[in-house]
Amino acid sequence: MDDVEGIGPATNAAMQDLTLHSPTLSTRPNPTLSTTLSSHDVFNERSGTVIAMAVTSQPQRAGFPLTLELESSKLPKRSWVKISQVRTLSVNRIGDLIETLPQEQLCQLIEGLDEIIG
Repeated sequence: MDDVEGIGPATNAAMQDLTLHSPTLSTRPNPTLSTTLSSHDVFNERSGTVIAMAVTSQPQRAGFPLTLELESSKLPKRSWVKISQVRTLSVNRIGDLIETLPQEQLCQLIEGLDEIIG
């Protein structure tokens, strides 16, 4: 995969199912949420964690840079990445790959995060 300007190879920009097991996070048993993984494989392997951004199917009032609508044919509903909701998650909580984001969308996510944290 090509380098993304300023961050090196974009090896792990993929949408993943995230299975949450903590009952304090939801009233449903084992809810499944989607996230975008934003960290490199090397980081993930060495730390046992991933850096992720939340994905929602709820229409968002806030536009870019706080959210970015995903252009995906593999998601069952229209979806947005909540760029401002960055989390560190255990690799044990990551489920199946849904799809890999196009490099253009990865660049937009990084640009949005850069605008937020300046």
